[in-house]
Amino acid sequence: MRDEFDFSNGNRGAVIPTSPGKVRVTIRLDREVLDWFRKRVDATGGGNYQTEINCALREHMAREPWAEEMRADTTGGA
Repeated sequence: MRDEFDFSNGNRGAVIPTSPGKVRVTIRLDREVLDWFRKRVDATGGGNYQTEINCALREHMAREPWAEEMRADTTGGA
């Protein structure tokens, strides 16, 4: 290995660019939820647990009437 490396032409940031339409967010999940998605990905031969979470959220969005369900969960009603 060399004693010194020249990074003067290097680029900062992610090594793999983000896909168009994707946004980086910070979200706090229960450990059990994260573990479940990671185990699911491992059991199916690999992949990305973040993609699985995104798919699960999209499936939830497609359900009707999801907005009323969320409102009931936060207000304690219905």
